[in-house]
Amino acid sequence: MTTATLTPLRDRLGLPDTSGRTGLVGAHLIDSLGTGLILAFTLVYFARTTGLTVTAIGAAVTAARLLALPTAIGVGPLIDRYGARVVAAGGNALSALAFGGYLLAQQLWQIVLVCLLAQIGHVAYWTSSTGLVVLAAAEGERTRWFALVQTLRNTGLGLGGALGAVLVAGGGTGGLRVLVVLNAVSYVVATVLLAAWRPAPAPVRAEARVTEEAGGYRAVLRDRRYLLLVAVNLTFVFGSMILSMLLAVYLTEGLHREAWVAGSLLVLNGVQVVLTGNVVAGRLERFRPTRVLAAASLLNALAFGAFALVAAAPGWAVLAGLYAAMFLYNIAETMATPFREELSVSLADPALRGRYLAVYQLSWNVGQAVAPALLTLLLGRGAAWPWLFLLVLSLAAVPGLLRLERDR
Repeated sequence: MTTATLTPLRDRLGLPDTSGRTGLVGAHLIDSLGTGLILAFTLVYFARTTGLTVTAIGAAVTAARLLALPTAIGVGPLIDRYGARVVAAGGNALSALAFGGYLLAQQLWQIVLVCLLAQIGHVAYWTSSTGLVVLAAAEGERTRWFALVQTLRNTGLGLGGALGAVLVAGGGTGGLRVLVVLNAVSYVVATVLLAAWRPAPAPVRAEARVTEEAGGYRAVLRDRRYLLLVAVNLTFVFGSMILSMLLAVYLTEGLHREAWVAGSLLVLNGVQVVLTGNVVAGRLERFRPTRVLAAASLLNALAFGAFALVAAAPGWAVLAGLYAAMFLYNIAETMATPFREELSVSLADPALRGRYLAVYQLSWNVGQAVAPALLTLLLGRGAAWPWLFLLVLSLAAVPGLLRLERDR
């Protein structure tokens, strides 16, 4: 097959040019595969291998994540000084060390320590990941790269979660230990791939050092336009938490449905995003990112409204309503993710990109810390309340995005 034939096919699929960048593609996939392996089984692992109560283990994991909240702020200057590739590789290496430590952790303070190291490594990698795309992407292909990263992440998480479930079901405590070892090994492989990858050097701006010395985080905090983007992103962060924190409990406790319904909706999300992510990004890349994100926010509002209405729907309409709402939510996710990341890069000062991306990452860290308590509190007041809250947040994002567009 000729190159001329390949290029139109790649364009139709919305794929970027990955030649010479297979190390980065592999690192993203393996990193997500490792995350998927252990994501759902951390509490189960420590409960079965330590004899501690689930409540105590949960408190230890929460404490570790709270202690890791400032990580992004510390990572930002490191990215500006050493580059995204070095910091991302270091984050993966730290994650490998942390999961190796899982095998030795027996006391609560040890669980806090290894989970803290794992969370620091995770945040360091994903804070740097946007910078990795900047290094990899050819001119005009950043949005496609962000869509590809999203696809790789969903694929890796799905495969890792499935493999993890098989190992746990078939191997008991031994299977859990194998799971942790495989996870640690996956991070070692991802570290090696990133260390071996040699992207083309980025052009050096003459004013970069001057801007860094004069600005730092003060320059980022004075950039009201970027802070508006961070606030808008927080609305998407809350929306993204329905998959891990709200959907299953809403279906089982609020609607009194079987757990398999939640599982099928999660499968639909993963399959739809993986199969359509790059195609959607390729079709929409000619539009302004702010317009795409505004449309995605409105689709999210429709989806959340549909989830809320299901609580009052007759029994025969519940399943159809749930799948329709999930379909709309998935479309919004495939639209929003690459264009949010593109805006986070394009609005950042290249001389301080690491610090800008660190502040952007904080919206994820804060949202992920606050959302579980807030969404479950609202669910306790009534099945529709968390969905109505998310609907209002999604609508509130639209004027913010239009303001970003006017300020361009």
